[in-house]
Amino acid sequence: MKQRTILQDFEWYLPDDGQFWNKTAAEAQHLADLGFTDIWLPPAYKGQAGIHDVGYGVYDQYDLGEFDQKGSVPTKYGTKDQYLAAIRALQSAGLQVLADIVLNHRMGADATETVEAVRSDSQDRTQSLEETSIQAWTRFTFPGRKGKYSDFQWNWTHFSGVDWDESQDRSAVFRFADKNWARKVDKENGNFDYLMGANLDMSSPEVIRELDRWGRWYLDFTGVDGFRLDAVKHISFSFFTHWLTKLRQDTGRELPAVGEYWNPDVDTLCSFLDRSGQVMSLFDVPLHMHLFQASEAGRNFDLRTLLQDTLVARRPECAATFVDNHDTQPGQALQSWVQGWFKPLAYALILLREAGTPCVFYGDLYGIPHDNIPPVPGLEAMLRARQRYAWGRETSYIERPDMIGWTRAGVPEIPGSGMAVVLSNGESGALLMCLGTDHAGERFWDCTGNCPGRLVLDETGSAEFPVNGGKVSVWVPEDPVPPIPATPIRPAAFAGIPLDGVPENR
Repeated sequence: MKQRTILQDFEWYLPDDGQFWNKTAAEAQHLADLGFTDIWLPPAYKGQAGIHDVGYGVYDQYDLGEFDQKGSVPTKYGTKDQYLAAIRALQSAGLQVLADIVLNHRMGADATETVEAVRSDSQDRTQSLEETSIQAWTRFTFPGRKGKYSDFQWNWTHFSGVDWDESQDRSAVFRFADKNWARKVDKENGNFDYLMGANLDMSSPEVIRELDRWGRWYLDFTGVDGFRLDAVKHISFSFFTHWLTKLRQDTGRELPAVGEYWNPDVDTLCSFLDRSGQVMSLFDVPLHMHLFQASEAGRNFDLRTLLQDTLVARRPECAATFVDNHDTQPGQALQSWVQGWFKPLAYALILLREAGTPCVFYGDLYGIPHDNIPPVPGLEAMLRARQRYAWGRETSYIERPDMIGWTRAGVPEIPGSGMAVVLSNGESGALLMCLGTDHAGERFWDCTGNCPGRLVLDETGSAEFPVNGGKVSVWVPEDPVPPIPATPIRPAAFAGIPLDGVPENR
C-alpha cells in the first residue's frame, strides 16, 4: 500500500554532461524505497541550445538524443538509448514515469520566412500597434533527422506569432496578420496566448493532427506512463481536453497528467479545471505562494491561513502540492524560493496531511550546488514516514497563529500506523492532541530528531506533543521498524554549509 508521491527529478542547473539519464537509472530503486510512486523527468527532446538546453526551448520533439542537431547528438541529459533505459529502470522499480511535455512553442528554427504581422502591445496583447512585414524564424526542416519518424516540417502557417524580427533585429510581440490569439487562455497581459518563440496555432487542423501523431508516437516509442504539461494557461483550454482524451482512448491507458497553470488565484485554477473537463490535475500555485510568504514573514505569518484559498483545500482530488520547483528556484523566471528554515515545515504540510498529491523538488532532495543550497534536513525521514505512518483519519489543531498541528489515527491494514505533527514559526511549545483510544499507552518519538526522548499517550490516546521554535516535529509510534534517518546523506559538495537557518525577523 503506497500513497501517490511525485518527484520532480531535475533542477535548472544540472551539469551539461549528458549523464543524467544514467544517474537516474542508478537511483531508481532508492527512489522507490523512499516512497516515491511517480518520477517527473525533464523534457527529453532536442532544444535550440542542444546539450545546454534544459528542454523548454523545444526544437525537435522527435529527437530524443539521437541525431546530430543543434551542435550535439545527446541532449543535456543524455542519448535516446540512455533515456529509454532510464524509463525501463524506473518502471522496473515500480515507479510511474511522467514525461514533461512542452507544446506551446518551437525555437531554433532552421530558416526565416517573410510574414505580414501586427505588432501587439506587450502589456495588452489585445491592442495592435502597427502593421509590418517581418522576417520570422518559423521554418523547421530538421536536416539532421532527415525525415526519420516523421516527415512533417513546420512553417509560418503553423504559428500565430513570434517575438523577433530578423530583418530589423528587434524584439516585440508580433501576431501574424491573418491569425488571431486564442481566446480560451489566461487573461494576463490582456491575452496570454503568446509566451515565447514561435507560438503554435492551436486552431490549425494541421497542427492538431501533427500533435496527435506525435503524442501517440511518443507514448509508443518511450512507454512513459503519463505527463507533466507545461504552460497550459498559454494554450487554448479546449486543446488538452481533445489531446488527452484522444490519447487515452487510442491507447486504452489511464495516462495521468498534471498541468502547470501559473496563477496564485484559486478561482482561476478551478475555472480552468471545469472548462477543460478536469482532464488533468494542477499544481497548487496558491499554496506555494503561501509557503513562500510564510518563510519570508517568519513569526509574523499566521500559520492557520496556510491552506486558505488553495487548490488542495478547494479541489483536493485535483491538487498537486509542491514547495518549490525549477521555475521558483533562485535565478529563475518565477523565483519565489521558500527559505531554508521553513522548508521542513512546508514539506510536513504537503507530505503528511491527507489531501492532495505532493510533488518533491529534486533541488530539495539532493541540494543545488550551483547556489550552495543543501538538501532539506529531515526530508527523507518525512518521505518514509508518509508511507509508514501517515494513514487514517485526520484531525487538525489550528487554535494558535504560531503553532499548528494534526494527527493521523492510523489504519488496521498497517499496524503501527498513525502520527502527530506539530509546526511552529514562533517559540518552542507543545500542542495537546489526540489520536484515539486505539493508541492508548503507546510510546511515541520524533522521527525528525528535532525533539529527543519519548512520550507516552494517555488512556484517551492523547499527549502534549512538543516542538522547538521554528521547527517541525513528527511524532510516530515506537515499534520494531528500523529507525528512519533524520537527515539525508549530504553530498561532499555541501560540506560546511549549515543545514538550516531561521530568518532574523522570525
